[in-house]
Order: sequence, then C-alpha cells, then structure tokens
Amino acid sequence: KGFGAKTEETILKGIDIAAQAEQRMRWADADAIACSLLAHMEGTPGVRQLRMAGSYRRGKETVGDLDLLVDSDLGDGAMDRFGQFPDIDEVLVRGDTKMSVRLKNGLQVDLRVVPAESFGAALQYFTGSKEHNVEIRSRAKQAGLKVNEWGVFNVDGDVETYLAGRSEADVYSALDLPWIPPEIREARSEFEWAAAGDLPELVTLEEIRGDLHMHTNATDGKATLKEMAEAARERGLEYIAITDHSKRVSMAGGLDADRLLAQWAEVDELNEQFEGLTILKGIECDILESGGMDLSDEVLAQGDWIIASVHYGQNQSRQQITQRILGAIENPHVDVVAHPTGRLINRREPYEVDIDAVFAAAAKHGKMLELNANPARLDLHDVHCAAAKRHGIPVVICTDAHSTGGLDVMRYGVLQARRGGLTKKDVANTRGWEDFKKLLGRP
Repeated sequence: KGFGAKTEETILKGIDIAAQAEQRMRWADADAIACSLLAHMEGTPGVRQLRMAGSYRRGKETVGDLDLLVDSDLGDGAMDRFGQFPDIDEVLVRGDTKMSVRLKNGLQVDLRVVPAESFGAALQYFTGSKEHNVEIRSRAKQAGLKVNEWGVFNVDGDVETYLAGRSEADVYSALDLPWIPPEIREARSEFEWAAAGDLPELVTLEEIRGDLHMHTNATDGKATLKEMAEAARERGLEYIAITDHSKRVSMAGGLDADRLLAQWAEVDELNEQFEGLTILKGIECDILESGGMDLSDEVLAQGDWIIASVHYGQNQSRQQITQRILGAIENPHVDVVAHPTGRLINRREPYEVDIDAVFAAAAKHGKMLELNANPARLDLHDVHCAAAKRHGIPVVICTDAHSTGGLDVMRYGVLQARRGGLTKKDVANTRGWEDFKKLLGRP
C-alpha cells in the first residue's frame, strides 16, 4: 500500500537484477579468486601445466563459474591439493578426472585433469564459447575430423586416429585456422577475420599511453591533483586529464566555474614542474536533464579535454536521453562522452538511449566515446566497442579513478576492448602525446 506503479516497476526490475547478480559475478571479482586459486595450486607435484578456462579466460564481464585445467598424470595429487583451497565450502563431486566444489561465496569451481596430449584441446574446448565451439566442430566434421576435449582425430569409419591436441595452436592448425585469441571467441567475426588472414592484433595494456578521466579531492576523489599526477607518472603514463565533476553533481561537491578555473591554474603550475607527464585541464561536465551543458561554453572553451556525461535524469524517455547526448556531441567544446549507457553491472540497467544515433553523431562530429574501465561499469560494453570501430569512432579507455590505486583498473578496460576486437589503432590513448594532441585538434 502506498507504492505507485513506477515504484513497483523499479522494485521488480531491481529484483531481476539482484537475481542475476547472485548467479554471475563481475570479472574483476572472479579474477581475484582465480589468481588466489592458481597461486594455491602452483608447485603441486606432478602438475605440468595449469590454466583457467571458461568465460573467465574469455574476459567476459561477468562469470558464472570457474574452470581450472591441470596437465598431470597424477590426478589424485592434484585433486587433493585442490581440496585444500581455504575458500571451499563444499565438495560437490570427485571422480577420476573431474572435481567440482562450491566456494563460501557460492561460486562453483570445476577442476579437470587431462594428459599432456589433450591439454591444448581441453583448454580450447572448455574456454568456449559454446557458439565458437559449434563452428569449430562443424568445420572439423566437414574436413572428416572430430574435435573434442581430448584432441583432434581423423575419422575413417569406426577408426579414430589422434592428430593434435597438445596445444591450442595445434588444434586450430589442424582445422587450417590460425590461433584465435580467447577474448574474441564468440562466433561473431573471428572466423571471417581468420579466413581473410585479418585477425586483429588486439590492444594491450602496455600500449596505453594516457588516462583521460580521473577525479581528485576537489570533488569526490581521495587524492590531491599532484598525488594523482605523481601516481600516473609512476605508472609510465605520458599524459593525463584531471576531470573532476561539474557543479550539477552537488553530492560530490562538483566544481562551479570559479573553482574549476582555479584548478586549471593549478594544472598550469604543475605542468611547469613535471617532466615526462603532460596534465590536461579537464572536467567531467554533466549533460543537464533539460539539455545543454552544466558549464558555459565560455568556460569550457578554456579547457583542454571536456567530458560530457549523464548522471541525472536516467529514467527519462529514450528520446529525451538521446537528444541530451546528441546535443552534447554537437557542442564544439566537448571531446568525448563518458560511460555512454550509464549501466552498473549487476546493479543498474543501462538507460534508454538510441546508441546507433549516438554512434552516427560521434562519427559525424569527430567525437570520441569512452570505454570506462571501472569494473562496475565497463561501458561501452564489448558489442558497442565493435560497433564504434565499424563507425571509425576513436575509443578512449579511461579509469575514472577516484584514488591513486584506481589508476590500476585500466587493465579491465583493455580486456573489454579486446573482446570488442579493438586494436592499438582503434584506441585513441595508445597514441603518444604529440600524436594524441593532433587527434584532439587543439593548439
């Protein structure tokens, strides 16, 4: 009693999101468990190779369970060691080659023990995706072969002869395919790329040269401007942008024009002190609910890097939100749209937006789109990254760091970009400062 229809709809939607969250955890959380598990298993007598597989290895943004593969002739020893992992709550099953457990947080982990001649085949098979493997098996059948977790076999009537399986590369080679990176094994474009000899060289963390979205204690960050700059330089970055919130984000102490211009004066002073790092005068400027930017064009024109973002009015209609974002893209002072769909993984669905219209406008006006590396966002998601690439829109991978340690989430964004098939060329902040400055088109 007392709940309106809108409140009821919001609660029901929230229940669905909560149910999904119980079933799948964010990749970054699964990564912490996977790393701990691998460290626990390292050095187990008789274990020659040890690898994680499944959706975790493909870098999927949420993970339903973990698959651990072991190359060993001593299955009992590997399983005994696995069973000693401190976070195990319950052993579900233990057989000759497979052991399944449930961790205290509810996550299921499956251990599979395979011989050396099958390790590559098992790694390929259990990495997936299901759709990718369906295509693999179809190609094998057409060639008179059979592929499963034990290897690649030549089939002659009832006789099967082992051909390959020690490494993934051997498995793909037996099917006249190059080795395909796990992140793009989703049966989207990888087989077409492989057939054309055009598999992308996916972007790497080492290729990132700048970080263009971060906050200081001037708003809701934890570190000073100078501390953020020093931490960026320690990580080998060539350039950063300081992008605190604008005044509309009052709960974060967003900057009005006077405070922003004072911060930009501080940036100018720091640039004179720092060697090997260029600091851009930036702002994460809200796109107002009624349309338009939170700060005047006169102020924005004095900045080096202007981010436009939606924080309020996310329940507006698809048309309203789309028009707000398109208006920001058309603003000559805006360089990039941050976290373009506003989603929070397992917590909040993306707002209603005509993303195709956003892509078209960004391409037309020469604007960039952000891939926010925060593991709770990863926005753009992988399919949108691929679409941005098709439109020729430069993607900027940014940490949205609110502390010095927050700069380290960049690797999550790079992994997401790899799933979208992005290369160094597709990611704007892989460019060195001089080349990026040309792309920016500013003095």
